[in-house]
Amino acid sequence: MASQENPDALVLSDDPLHPANLIPELCRNFYQLGWVTGTGGGISIRVGDKVFIAPSGVQKERIQPVHIFVLPFPQAAPSPHTDRVFLRRPALNLTESACTPLFWNAFELRDAGSCIHTHSQNAVMATLLWPGSTFAISHQEMIKGVRRGGVGRALSYLDTLELPIIENTPNEEDLKDSMAEAMTRFPEAAGILVRRHGVYVWGPDWEKAKTQAECLDYLFEIGVKMKLAGLETVMGA
Repeated sequence: MASQENPDALVLSDDPLHPANLIPELCRNFYQLGWVTGTGGGISIRVGDKVFIAPSGVQKERIQPVHIFVLPFPQAAPSPHTDRVFLRRPALNLTESACTPLFWNAFELRDAGSCIHTHSQNAVMATLLWPGSTFAISHQEMIKGVRRGGVGRALSYLDTLELPIIENTPNEEDLKDSMAEAMTRFPEAAGILVRRHGVYVWGPDWEKAKTQAECLDYLFEIGVKMKLAGLETVMGA
């Protein structure tokens, strides 16, 4: 197989929509938004039986296609503590994103085609102003850009959007189990907030995952502003 003879063939393409070209482009976009500063955050795209994942520790606005990891899917959820199979590892001294086992939650539990992790300040503030286990907001037009479970039909203006909030851990991979448990308890949630950390958002493909990440960030921001103004975020609450 050509990819075994030349693993770089998996990430070198003239197609601008190839995952290895999209991931650097999206990371630059998210960097400009302040979502992935300081190398934090990440993105993955699954196409068929391959998962393309950004590296850890590389400045997000400087990621190149040759930095991208490619893993087969399905396989047991990869983590630093378990063996995993790579179709391609960069020749540089890089490791795949620490978010990898959490991305796997979205692939396995929601059949997602892409998962995005941001350190957006709007998301972090939302976890601080909603001290319970969920963020909730209703009667906002941008709710219509969010899908049930992240991959189903779109919510309506009249729906109350809820996202679970899980507690942060010192090591990112240790969030895997609590994230999976929250996804099971909230099957219609399109993302998971991590207190004092950020958010994980997924979709059936990269475009819908990006759309939902943008819509959710808008809702976090307006929700925070409403809270600070003393307004209820859920109508009739």
